[in-house]
Amino acid sequence: MQLERLLRSQGFGSRPECRALVYSGRVRVGGNVCDDPFAEYEAAGFGFTVDEEPWIFRKNVYLALNKPGNYECSQKPKHHPSIYSLLPRPVLTRGVQAVGRLDEDTTGLLLLSDDGQFIHTYTAPKKKIPKVYDVSVKHPLNDLQLSLLLAGVQLNDEPAPIAAVACEMRAERLLRMTVTEGKYHLVKRMIAAAGNRVEGLNRISVGGLSLPDDLPVGKWIWLEAVDLHRLRQYPPVCFT
Repeated sequence: MQLERLLRSQGFGSRPECRALVYSGRVRVGGNVCDDPFAEYEAAGFGFTVDEEPWIFRKNVYLALNKPGNYECSQKPKHHPSIYSLLPRPVLTRGVQAVGRLDEDTTGLLLLSDDGQFIHTYTAPKKKIPKVYDVSVKHPLNDLQLSLLLAGVQLNDEPAPIAAVACEMRAERLLRMTVTEGKYHLVKRMIAAAGNRVEGLNRISVGGLSLPDDLPVGKWIWLEAVDLHRLRQYPPVCFT
C-alpha cells in the first residue's frame, strides 16, 4: 500500500495533508525519513513515526482509557470536558466512539473503538457483559443491603427487579459489585433502592478485561490481541 494511503487509513488527514506530512520530512520508516508518498509498504505490522511519535498500522482502533472524574462521554459536552479531548487527533479522525458511557463523575475503565460490531457486542443488553465496579457509599454497609442487591431491587420505570451478579463488602463503606445491565445510572439507582447512596464509582473491569494497575488516570492504551482475547472471556465472578 502506498505510504500516503497508509497514513490516511491511520487518521493522519486528507490526501493533501498526508502528502504534505511526507514531503516535509515528518514521516520516518525504519528510522529513516521517507519523502515519497507513493512508496509501497506492506500494511500488516507496518511501523512508522510522525513527528517522532511511533505508530503501528491497525485495521481498527481498540482503546482502553482510565477515565477521570468530571469528564463527559460526549462529542458535545455541556458542563465538563469531553473524554475525546484526551485522545490524539489521528485516533479522533478515525471516528472512535465510547463503548457505552460512564457518568461524568464515574471513573475507571472505558473502552473506545471505531469497530461498529465491537461496539454493538459490548453494549447490547442481550449479551449480558459483566461489568465490575468499586462503589464507595455514604452509610456503612450491612448484610441486608447486600442481600437486597443480590436478590434484586425494584427501580422506577423498570418492569421487574434488577439484581447484581455479585456483591462483596470490601470495607465498611466500600462495595465491589458486578452488573450485566447497561441502564441509565444503574448502580447508583440500585444502591439507592437498597437503602444507601453512592459517593464514588470506579469501573475496574469489563468482560474479562481489567483496568491495568499501571494505567494513570486520564491516559489510554491500545488494546492488543491478548487484551481482546481477555475481553471476550467471561469467567465466573469470584472475589479474593
